Amino acid sequence: MSLATDIKERGVQKFNRLLMVLLMLLLVAVILIFILENQQVVSLSFLGFTFPYLPVSALLVMALLLGLLLGPVMGVLVTRLCRNKLRMR
Repeated sequence: MSLATDIKERGVQKFNRLLMVLLMLLLVAVILIFILENQQVVSLSFLGFTFPYLPVSALLVMALLLGLLLGPVMGVLVTRLCRNKLRMR
């Protein structure tokens, strides 16, 4: 590689890193604004279970985290089931 190409690649890497940091800061700001705007306390009842009074933002963040955990797990399970069915054929 030439020196000019190496310098150009480092510049692109620095730009990408800066863009990623700015996007992360924007995401943190949006999450913080969301939490601060949704401080109303509510009670949640589901299948006979009554959860304690929590802010709306806390319940939504917990639901988001649960979905982020369950989504990939379900994807792995479905992929394994499909592979097993294909192997049986």
